[in-house]
Amino acid sequence: MRGRRLLHRCTYILVLNGAGELYVHRRTETKDVNPGFYDVSAGGVNAAGETYDTCAAREVAEELGVTRTPTFRFMHRYSGPDGEVMGAAYDVVWDGEVVWQPSEVAWGAFVPMREVDAMIARERFCADGLEVFERWRAERPSAGEPPERG
Repeated sequence: MRGRRLLHRCTYILVLNGAGELYVHRRTETKDVNPGFYDVSAGGVNAAGETYDTCAAREVAEELGVTRTPTFRFMHRYSGPDGEVMGAAYDVVWDGEVVWQPSEVAWGAFVPMREVDAMIARERFCADGLEVFERWRAERPSAGEPPERG
């Protein structure tokens, strides 16, 4: 799929805490795409026949241990050197414990938005996640406020 740059479906889930900080994580060095890069969203590829909503809930629970249902925000088409995807973007507020999936996440923390921008300026981030993040920030109804609690 990725090797042949086939269009596929995926989800992006932005995880915030009640203070409006974004969960940022660094991918493991064993990931097949963007190993060791930072990412602003959890998520992944939909299984055959899997809905976007089901995939989003599954992925954020698997990767970060977040069990609250994410809220759908928009569809986003990404086309870049690392793939072609039609993605569904979500967000969720989570103040519980974050439990990483060791095969996916090497480091993670809730980060204030101003520090997220500083990290983006100095670190390598997944391009598709950044594209979704920038659109999410531009389109959310109340910039500076965290999304409603799920």
